[in-house]
Amino acid sequence: MITNTLYVLAMLCLIVVLSEWLVRKTFLKHFGTALLVILVTAVIANIGILPAGSTEERPVVAYDGIFAYLAPISIFWLLLRVNLREILKAGLPMLILFLIAALGTTFGVVLGMWLVNGAKNIGEFYPAIGGMFVGTYVGGSINFNAIALHYDIVREGILYGGSVVVDNIITTIWMVATLALPRLLAPFWKKINLTKVENSNPLTGIEDDTESLHPIDLGLTLALGIGSLFISNSLAHWSAAQGYPIPSILIITMIALVIAQLPIVKYLRGAQVLGIFSVYLFLAVIGAFCDVQALQNLGTLGFVLLGMAMFAVAFHGFITFGAARLMKLDLDIAAVVSQANVGGGTSALALARSLGRQDLVLPAVLLGSFGNAIGTFLGFWVSTQLLPGLG
Repeated sequence: MITNTLYVLAMLCLIVVLSEWLVRKTFLKHFGTALLVILVTAVIANIGILPAGSTEERPVVAYDGIFAYLAPISIFWLLLRVNLREILKAGLPMLILFLIAALGTTFGVVLGMWLVNGAKNIGEFYPAIGGMFVGTYVGGSINFNAIALHYDIVREGILYGGSVVVDNIITTIWMVATLALPRLLAPFWKKINLTKVENSNPLTGIEDDTESLHPIDLGLTLALGIGSLFISNSLAHWSAAQGYPIPSILIITMIALVIAQLPIVKYLRGAQVLGIFSVYLFLAVIGAFCDVQALQNLGTLGFVLLGMAMFAVAFHGFITFGAARLMKLDLDIAAVVSQANVGGGTSALALARSLGRQDLVLPAVLLGSFGNAIGTFLGFWVSTQLLPGLG
């Protein structure tokens, strides 16, 4: 019963409601709705009230649908309020930091694979596994699966499944970490001259996420989001057929940015409410994929993969925040850039809001898209050039 689509969707919606209430009414407001949604869903999934992940053998339609449709549409809706002239001022430093962070991930995976002796403990497929983790922690699951398909890892059930489980656990942990690190590292940033931010408190959403809607507004907002996803998916398939693949998420981002610059958009209501609620549903699914029992069932292999991934992401974090310190960029920027690497554009967008940084929402999404574009290339570089020598 717990895989029933209607049941899963109802539970996810209630989790968002509970998390939002806790943020608004209790001392947990500094945790932010994004973090609470992930944590609450992870707990509920691991005690068996919701499915802990979705697999080919036991698919959860609701989870797969949210990943495939709701996550990209949520980005579209939230970007409709973005004014490019206000955002592009800080673009180059964030892009440079993102590239440094991506290289940190790349060499973190190589070092992590060496530390766990991947050639022995994982076996002949260890270069491919390393490439998959570089792909997903620079870009996302698209890059992870692109490399897995190329090396036919998808047919290695235990190895592929274990990698997916570890990926989701580390992604969840790092979302929590990037929410906490700006506060924990603040004393080390005090002596740096940084641009002051008008609002550094969590965006609880009481004002920004409250809108009055008419059925016409709702219909237009839904049509724009769904139609734009249809167009972006179609163009992505067409570009792939031509031999020049363009990620769908990048296309829908560009469509949203073009529409957002039109004066008439300011009269459209509903995009903010639908967008942030959809992001919370996406984050709830991220939490549900944090399957602790599945990791235990993998035995030694699971802990080898977990150790490698934990070291890689920790190394990435050290490089990212260290570079931000040297570049005199504030902690929120470092956290969002890091999350755009490890968790992708949607997670980074939610993080920016939780940190009270509306100005970082667009860069978060754009960096996530950029990661999708380069993740597979870096993954193949690792699997073909850097890792084979370790064996």
